[in-house]
Amino acid sequence: MTPRILVIIPAFNEEQSIGKVINNIPKELVSEVVVINNNSTDGTAANATSAGATVINEVRRGYGYACLRGIQYAKDKKDRPDIIVFLDGDYSDYPEEMRALVRPIIKDDLDMVIGSRTTGNSEKGALLPQQVFGNWLAITLIRLLYGMKFTDLGPFRAIKFDKLLQLNMTDTTYGWTVEMQVKAAKEKFKCAEVPVSYRKRIGVSKIAGTLSGSIKAGYKILWTIFKYI
Repeated sequence: MTPRILVIIPAFNEEQSIGKVINNIPKELVSEVVVINNNSTDGTAANATSAGATVINEVRRGYGYACLRGIQYAKDKKDRPDIIVFLDGDYSDYPEEMRALVRPIIKDDLDMVIGSRTTGNSEKGALLPQQVFGNWLAITLIRLLYGMKFTDLGPFRAIKFDKLLQLNMTDTTYGWTVEMQVKAAKEKFKCAEVPVSYRKRIGVSKIAGTLSGSIKAGYKILWTIFKYI
């Protein structure tokens, strides 16, 4: 049976990129693309709708809030998805690589797959120095404290929907990706990584692109890692 794959794209002021992201998703692979319009003040919602996505509004600003809203939408569906793919709306990832991302779940019955930017082909300057250091520190701590080896906290990821619900995700802001990986390690999920390409995003990052955003994100990531010991 062909699995139902639902794509969740959190988006805050991504009017320039959101259409490109949606149009590059392999349409024959997914059952629905859902853009969570995270209180944008530009044309993100209209452009996402024009590109064929389902648009859901989440007025509470925060990456985790947007992802949680997407999960709730999936839970409320009559035909729930089998696999959830999370993808950013800034066009830094390559949506067409989604086939490789979900293949280990479909073919090998794994629970979660992370798209690794550090083992893939990253454009020079796409990952900022603070992102590189933060990733290294986080994955080192996860390996030491939880016994699972990752190479990245990349946002491009796929997970079985029932396993995602089992994680009982709660983070509402910067700690979303690391919470998922820490909890998956604690639950002994069958996890893997696949190399993914990465390019400079369209527009300026709301997190890594500012000093305050980087500091807040770094603090939240470290707090989340130690929270679940």
